[in-house]
Amino acid sequence: MADERMIQHFTLEEANRTLPYVGPIVQDIVRAHQKWRKGMRELELLTARCGGGAGELMQQQSLRVEVDGVAQRIQRYLDELSAVGCVFKGFDDGLVDFLSKLEGRDVYLCWKLGEAQVGYWHELDAGFAGRKELVPELVEGKAE
Repeated sequence: MADERMIQHFTLEEANRTLPYVGPIVQDIVRAHQKWRKGMRELELLTARCGGGAGELMQQQSLRVEVDGVAQRIQRYLDELSAVGCVFKGFDDGLVDFLSKLEGRDVYLCWKLGEAQVGYWHELDAGFAGRKELVPELVEGKAE
């Protein structure tokens, strides 16, 4: 069955109000992703050193369980963000987008971990590279 979550539009004020909740989740995602990447590198190196033998060593199995657990934790965090209605966009920088309206068209309000508030926006297909400074007066006051 397809995901039937309602698409939510955020006003600038609504997006900013989520940050005390969203920010710590994003911070957890970024930290967990760093741990996951480190574990994956260690697993790849260990596997390469052990060669393509008959089976995994106990150390490999243990590391694989740990890495899988971190991946599951990341997925739970992503599910939390999805439940809020925002879109997670970047593991390295902790990027989050909030669907909004700007001059009558759909755009993303864009926030990055460490920023005090939402201060940027971009077109739906532009991504982080297309971020522009937000002029709050342009964002419609009511979410649709």
